[in-house]
Amino acid sequence: MSAYIGRFAPSPSGPLHFGSLIAALGSYLRAHSLNGQWLVRMEDLDPPREVAGASDNILRTLDAFGLHWHGSVLYQSQRHDAYQSCINDLLSHQQAYYCQCTRKQVQAMGGIYNGHCKSLTPLNQEGAVRVCNVAQVAQFTDVVMGQVSVDTAFASEDFIIKRRDGLYAYQLAVVLDDAFQGITEVVRGSDLLTSSCRQLSLFNQLNLPHPSWLHLPVACLEPGFKLSKQNHAQAINDKAPQASINAALQFLGQSQVDIDDVDTMLAQAVSQFDINLVPKQAEILI
Repeated sequence: MSAYIGRFAPSPSGPLHFGSLIAALGSYLRAHSLNGQWLVRMEDLDPPREVAGASDNILRTLDAFGLHWHGSVLYQSQRHDAYQSCINDLLSHQQAYYCQCTRKQVQAMGGIYNGHCKSLTPLNQEGAVRVCNVAQVAQFTDVVMGQVSVDTAFASEDFIIKRRDGLYAYQLAVVLDDAFQGITEVVRGSDLLTSSCRQLSLFNQLNLPHPSWLHLPVACLEPGFKLSKQNHAQAINDKAPQASINAALQFLGQSQVDIDDVDTMLAQAVSQFDINLVPKQAEILI
């Protein structure tokens, strides 16, 4: 194996749909075209949104599509101790603080939190935990999308790393898990493009080596309305995956492959994969 390590990280809030397949296939092809490893991580951070049996269903679907992963699946639900340990360390070094502000109050601030609770002495350890965002990364270079920038207010916001309801925030978990698994490049949908600045800020603040980023276009039914489990996108057919594989390849700007068994199709797709053909746009209407 080479030093390249990529990953696909679905959330078990429903079955895989065509938008999920694009992210899975794109990350798989990138990793295998570079003779690297391709890992799968289950982002089961939010139990209220999870669907019973979805994790196993997702893994069965990946197998049916020939998207076989290296090593064991990492479940974020088994990483709570690592997340809390990091939060405790940040709190003890005054690099994080408790915040009692509601969403309504933040909206009244203009939608960006203004640090209201930062200088207050909390009467108790309740509320959300926000990181003191000292790195404030405002731009990075994406492999496909090029130079990406966010506005200063977004880049400098002290964002939440543990929610008021006690659930760990995605921004913290994804950084700690990417570092833990040695991920060298994150390949995912462009709906998470600006989140990379916040994750880079955390990587820098925690003195962790950060990956590079490669964001793929997301499939949209109409502008700004991506395919997702939340809007009941139709599950992909794992009984006849060949047509969906070719449709996803076409979406990613790649040549289609001969209809065959899925392993043969993916081997051909890997051999002809060209990152330069991936469309440099945030979304594509389907």
